[in-house]
Amino acid sequence: MTASTSVCTSAATDPQYGGSHSAVQHGRAKRRVAPAFALLAALLSLFAMSFPLAALASRPLRVVALGDSLTAGYMLPQDAAFPEQLEKALKAQGVAVEIQNAGVSGDTASQGLERLDWSVPDGTDAVIVELGANDALRGVDPAVTRKALDEIIARLKARNIAVLLAGMYAPRNMGADYVQAFDGIYRDLAAKHGVPLYPFFLDGIAGDRALNLQDGLHPNPQGVKVIVSRILPAVTSFLNTVKPGA
Repeated sequence: MTASTSVCTSAATDPQYGGSHSAVQHGRAKRRVAPAFALLAALLSLFAMSFPLAALASRPLRVVALGDSLTAGYMLPQDAAFPEQLEKALKAQGVAVEIQNAGVSGDTASQGLERLDWSVPDGTDAVIVELGANDALRGVDPAVTRKALDEIIARLKARNIAVLLAGMYAPRNMGADYVQAFDGIYRDLAAKHGVPLYPFFLDGIAGDRALNLQDGLHPNPQGVKVIVSRILPAVTSFLNTVKPGA
């Protein structure tokens, strides 16, 4: 063995030169780190299986406004209708939401029930139920209206869809008995099903000629804005309890 070889061998074995002692320490460190990385990889794999990436991605709340002409926007441009104006107001507050207009002019509560399944598609997170005005105007037996709204709420809840019930008052010329029977429907059903109630959808515009069309029944664009401003706190509070589904 030459002198140079001897020096190299010494350097390889002398800790001062980072020789075999350092190599041993490095090897021990690798053996300690490897199990840690393996454990982390296993946890990440388990997390990925439990929570698919698609479920982790956030998306806007999907809301359906199920109603009659007051929701549909009778005689109004589409962008002036209640659902569109409400969505705009919510987005201005930073609420990520998409509201589908499922209003059909002339619908009673029973007709709303008949089209419930196709009006509220799978993947809907919440529904604002606004039905009953036409029942009252036509003098429909309040028991019929109550039964239809009861089933609408029950079926939506069975699908794990959150519900906000928008109430309606009967015209006062229908007589005290009818008014009492009709007006109590919404309060009773909200309590029965444990859903939030906005007592009167037309609050702030009913009877105001400046906020309604010439028929005195349907809101004009300014009237819709008043409805939205009045109901907005209730809707915001309601949506704060709703989480997007898959």
